[in-house]
Amino acid sequence: MSKLGERLLDHEGKVIVRRTFDATGTLEFNQQLRDRGENFGESKIIGSAPASLVGEWLKEAGVRWDDPAADEVIKKKLMSGEVSKLRVWEGTY
Repeated sequence: MSKLGERLLDHEGKVIVRRTFDATGTLEFNQQLRDRGENFGESKIIGSAPASLVGEWLKEAGVRWDDPAADEVIKKKLMSGEVSKLRVWEGTY
């Protein structure tokens, strides 16, 4: 995912950093994996998400990358319908 820009905004005395990204590459990669139906035996490729986006999910949940709860936050997010384009495999886990 490539970064397009970054702006600093002033909102009620708080500085807000607004970052803009282009997710086209990630979405195309996920679509290619879905089209090929590639999985490795019992192992499944659940999805692919840029690290910056996963970092935002963890930040929203108040969880650090090295926290065991991070796996559950990522799983819950990938299972939600709002990021369905990041999913490769449509099964449940």
